[in-house]
Amino acid sequence: MSSPAKVFANIFLLIYYWIESMVLALVPKRLRFKDISNDIALITGGGSGIGRLLAVRFAKHGAKIVVWDLNLSAAEETAKIVRSNGGEAYAYCCDVSKPEKVYEAAGKVKKEVGKITILVNNAGIVTGKRFLDCPDHMIQKTFEVNAISHFWTCKAFLPDMMTDNNGHIVSIASMAGLAGVVKLTDYCASKFAAVGFEESLRLELYSEGYDGIHSTVVCPYFINTGMFDGAKPGLFTMMTPEYVADEIVSAVLVNQEVLLLPKTFNLLIALKATLPPIVIREALKSMNISTSMRAFCGRIEEKLRFRQIDDHINNNSIKIKGL
Repeated sequence: MSSPAKVFANIFLLIYYWIESMVLALVPKRLRFKDISNDIALITGGGSGIGRLLAVRFAKHGAKIVVWDLNLSAAEETAKIVRSNGGEAYAYCCDVSKPEKVYEAAGKVKKEVGKITILVNNAGIVTGKRFLDCPDHMIQKTFEVNAISHFWTCKAFLPDMMTDNNGHIVSIASMAGLAGVVKLTDYCASKFAAVGFEESLRLELYSEGYDGIHSTVVCPYFINTGMFDGAKPGLFTMMTPEYVADEIVSAVLVNQEVLLLPKTFNLLIALKATLPPIVIREALKSMNISTSMRAFCGRIEEKLRFRQIDDHINNNSIKIKGL
């Protein structure tokens, strides 16, 4: 095909897909849901919050559920809830920040349950401190859980999806992965990384012809799960976890690639890309978003988890000094 013809063909495709997206936006999502009754969905961080809600909702659509969580009892509780609602669920303890643990747990899942066809990278942590107040090991742990773990889980389960040209990868990122927030430098950076990883992997799979493997990156604003207890969302209100879970499942069932919540943020992110930085700063200040983390305290479970990590590091330091 000649260069001019190729240009016109590409322009035609761009217009076609643009019109198609507008038409589909008018069609209720429930009328476009795909069947996942034969799928096996694995959810990291599925022992509580959004992860638990997603497990219940995917199960209602017929998928088998595999719950991974650092807290095995919490994972088992989620599995119990799914089973009490007529679903099939399995619980495993897994530290997704450690590749060897991910590969070990993945091997057990494949042997005991089957091939994973829906992978939900949901596990996440937040420190909520000023940059200079963030301990080095917690910055590292934030990246390991919120972003680098996606590499390990995808390496574990993507090859099977590629063999069958079938699967769906869900990355639970954050609006903080598209815009910076005061007192969330490590969290924002890790979520930016998660967004970049999902987009790059999506393009890579598309370029290699894997049209049966889909992906969805989810970027929500503050959710009232307890993870951001004390935070003040400014002009906006915290979203309920039930609403967010419903939107995520709906997006997956129609193969939606990008989900921003609340939906008004689609416009705000577009404006962020076009307005001068000083305008953005003043806008965030006027909407009280710049001070949203000022009273952050976080949930008790998160503090206990960080304390366990601190104790582990301190104990190792003592042992090293003893040597």
